[in-house]
Parts: sequence; C-alpha cells; structure tokens
Amino acid sequence: MAIRNIRKIGDSILTKRAKEITEMTPKLKDLIQDMLDTMYDAYGVGLAAPQVGILKRLVVIDVSEENDTPIILINPEIIETDGEQIGEEGCLSVPGKSGVVKRPNYAKVKALNENMEEIIVEGTELLARALCHEIDHLNGELYVDKVIGELHSNTEE
Repeated sequence: MAIRNIRKIGDSILTKRAKEITEMTPKLKDLIQDMLDTMYDAYGVGLAAPQVGILKRLVVIDVSEENDTPIILINPEIIETDGEQIGEEGCLSVPGKSGVVKRPNYAKVKALNENMEEIIVEGTELLARALCHEIDHLNGELYVDKVIGELHSNTEE
C-alpha cells in the first residue's frame, strides 16, 4: 500500500499516550497494511502507530524466526511477565543508535486481532522484547529512557 514516514525522537507524538481503538474501519485496515509495509521497508521487527504519527493503540510485529505471519495487536495489554533479559535494543524512531535494556524474558499480552477478536500472544526472548518495546510506544515511552549506561552509534547503519 504505502510507506509512511517514521517519526523520530524529539517528535512530541512519541511521548503521548495512544487512544483505544473501538472498531475496525477500512481506514484502520489500510493503516495496518501501511504499518506492515513501513516496518518491512525499514527492516524493523515491530512498529507502533504513534511511530507513523497516529495516536491509536495499534502494533505490528514480525520477528520471523518465531512467527510465520506478522502479529497485529489492537489495544494490547501486558498481562504477565517473567524472568529477565539484558540486551541490545534499537528503534526505528531512534535511527543509528542502540543501547542495552533490561526487559522480561517472557511476556503474555492480551489484545484484539484485525477481526476485533480477543487473542493472547505469548513470547520469549526477541518476541518478548518486541512486545514490551512496542507497547511502551503506545504509552508514550521510548527505550532510550530505559537504557543501562549510554546510547551508542549502531555500526550496522
């Protein structure tokens, strides 16, 4: 469909709490497809609607090695976490930078899918990290506020 502009750190929309979604509309279906196209185009594993300038509680995730199809989460809510992992994290809204962040090693999320049906998504390692990272975006939080130590330049850019 369309590649959307990814908002960068410093854009005030990234610090705002996103609003709940109450119904599936053709416009929302288009947004989901645009977000997937944008995420894949940027070689990301997750994208939240505020990152493309839309204050809605919508997330798309695809960590490939754990899932055959992308995960669409509407109004996601973390209902359980366990363990911890400490590792490198980056963000499409903070290009060229990464930092070490502590996250749960397991996360269980309740959300609605694109058919507005309740689903439960459970993940460990990268998927758990992506779930927590993207849901943080919906609450106006960026990983840079959770970095242990300093942000550093990402040499892979």
